[in-house]
Amino acid sequence: MTDTLHGNHLIAGKRVSSEARFLSAPATGSAFEFSAGSPKLVAEACAAAEAAFAGFAATSREQRAKLLETIADEIDARGGQITEVGSAETGLPAARLQGERGRTTGQLRLFASHILAGDYLDRRHDAALPDRQPLPRPDLRMMQRPVGPVAVFGASNFPLAFSVAGGDTAAALAAGCPVVVKGHGAHPGTGEIVGDAIVAALEKLGMDAGIFSLVQGGSRAVGEALVTDPRIKAVGFTGSLGGGRALFDLCASRPEPIPFFGELGSVNPMFVLPQAASARGADIGAGWAGSLTMGVGQFCTNPGIAIVLDGPDANAFVQSATDGLSSIEGQTMLTDGMAAAYRKGARRVSEGAGVKSLLSTSCEGRNAAPYLFEVLASDWMANEELSEEVFGPLGLVIRVKDASQMKEIAHSFKGQLTATLQMDDGDIDLARELLPVLERMAGRVMANGFPTGVEVCDSMVHGGPYPASTNFGATSVGTLSIRRFLRPVCYQNLPEALLPADLVYV
Repeated sequence: MTDTLHGNHLIAGKRVSSEARFLSAPATGSAFEFSAGSPKLVAEACAAAEAAFAGFAATSREQRAKLLETIADEIDARGGQITEVGSAETGLPAARLQGERGRTTGQLRLFASHILAGDYLDRRHDAALPDRQPLPRPDLRMMQRPVGPVAVFGASNFPLAFSVAGGDTAAALAAGCPVVVKGHGAHPGTGEIVGDAIVAALEKLGMDAGIFSLVQGGSRAVGEALVTDPRIKAVGFTGSLGGGRALFDLCASRPEPIPFFGELGSVNPMFVLPQAASARGADIGAGWAGSLTMGVGQFCTNPGIAIVLDGPDANAFVQSATDGLSSIEGQTMLTDGMAAAYRKGARRVSEGAGVKSLLSTSCEGRNAAPYLFEVLASDWMANEELSEEVFGPLGLVIRVKDASQMKEIAHSFKGQLTATLQMDDGDIDLARELLPVLERMAGRVMANGFPTGVEVCDSMVHGGPYPASTNFGATSVGTLSIRRFLRPVCYQNLPEALLPADLVYV
């Protein structure tokens, strides 16, 4: 179906080509030529978004909910093409892409329901008290209002759910913020199809085309131009620590600094507590192997490090994990660059002092197979590099000598997206001691499961202290993520004729 791709940018509803071009690098099939972005195109998209902002911010919740539902419908209508092009570009199996498309359309519809309920507005009213002594109180009303145009960077590892119409875009549109997306070069065709779906939804509803633009590919200057454009008021990003930190610094150094909501990286430690290891260490090891290799280890919640009390129970856990990983054949990674970075990360871990290789594989080209290493806690504590993320199906076991050392290891971790406790009833006391540490470390703390499955719902938190994300008070998944693109406004003594419709009867 690549013959149906047009290869252009989408700037305020128009297909725009550019002289600069780039070729896609699909896992299978032929490459396709796309227009490459430029700072000039970014400026045009941002100007259109700013022009559309006032009108979009004034739309009713019902209108925006209808837009989100229509976008979901248009994406589903293109489901076959998305799966075919997406599979060719990324190497992901059709079932994975179909599931991810369901998650993408599901979160669009979830936000539609969320804004219709109205709770996210956090409306408050302190009625006037003209006779209060010693001073009267004015009439005060408050609610959340959209911040302005939002920049969204498509992610490499989720071509749908964290990309053109992913969670950041859904949250921003739900809030009433126009969106300018910088598409990811790993899956430009998939991004184009989804972008066309958003444009079609806006046209169908007769809404301002400037509400959405997609700028494809381009050099680093394109991303820099996007986050420094004065019309952009917030940024959503999922990607590498290095790239995200560079963009974060640009946002902070603007004449008007803006929030940068970056999800950057995490090793998601799993603590296997003694009673659980004794009762079911082998089962936990097998489950861990499955979680490590899910999606070729290319999930940001991949539990890359396991901490276990040294001894026979640890041996059973490690042997089971080794057996499970040994049965996994090499799989295609999303890009050649990711595969190269994975091999480099595996070499870095293997060369660490005291690191023992339990499973070593041969990875060539774009393929990746699992690696498994182990290290004593004392050696791990002495080498900070071992705590850095390796993006792919690599596991590292840390053997601790006692519960005290396990707590020491917990204190040493930087910010994480998730932290897991594998525990039984007899582990409650140790878990109680670890929990305050894990709460400060991670945005999601879980027991007796594996974190490679992020439920899209009201209570989910997908974020955490730096470097897991750049804003520990935010989430990029779940309905709470809409708060990133809103700000509170207080209206004092305004006549009802001037108040936003959602505040009139509060």
